[in-house]
Amino acid sequence: MPRPTPVALLIVLSSLAMALPTVAQTAGEMAGTVDETIGIADDTQQKKDQWATEKADLENRYRVARANVDWLKQRIAVEEQRAAALDDRVAELERRLDESGRLQAVIQDSLVAVMHRFERTVDRDLPFLRDERTRRMDSLRQELAKPEVPSAEKLRRLLEAMLVEAQYGETVEVTREEITIDGQPKFVDVLRVGRLAVFWRTPDGDRIGTWDPAAGDWVELPGDQSRTLKKAMEMATRMRPVQLLSVPLGRIAP
Repeated sequence: MPRPTPVALLIVLSSLAMALPTVAQTAGEMAGTVDETIGIADDTQQKKDQWATEKADLENRYRVARANVDWLKQRIAVEEQRAAALDDRVAELERRLDESGRLQAVIQDSLVAVMHRFERTVDRDLPFLRDERTRRMDSLRQELAKPEVPSAEKLRRLLEAMLVEAQYGETVEVTREEITIDGQPKFVDVLRVGRLAVFWRTPDGDRIGTWDPAAGDWVELPGDQSRTLKKAMEMATRMRPVQLLSVPLGRIAP
């Protein structure tokens, strides 16, 4: 192979010298492009990492939100059931309230009817403790007429008064009362034997008598019963031991 001549070598070296600046510039541009590309890649990676973190956070928040939605749906279902149950209860209470109002009127009518029968019974009964019994009946009548008094209280008062009247049939007592005999008022000792009979005796023991249900008036008894009636009064007031006596009961009903 022939060796290059000095002239040819010089030409080549001159050409290389002229091309070196261009190569250097191109290399610098490439280095800048590489650095820019690396920077973009780093920035992209950072954004990808940031997005991955945000994505994971969003997915977690989404799962929590879905869980909350499911829980809220269950709560809504439970509350709807409770609301339905409350509606049923309100409807039942309204029905009971209406029924209570109807029963209130029925009970009031029944109490009034029983009261009227009770009054008739007391009016036809033996004439004893008239003032006390009249006050009781008046108070009871006024109580039953009050709309603000509960029906239960009215019933209690009525039964209480009836019980007191019934207990009169189990007791014997002597009281000092003013009665009318033959059109004349007299203070006498009155002996009540349960609800069977009522006798009277003047304080001096000269006159005795009883209440005649058939005549509806006080009548006089024969004087030979005075001693027996006195013993009965003494036993009623516990001034004499209790013993069997025969008293003239007569008719106990008209």
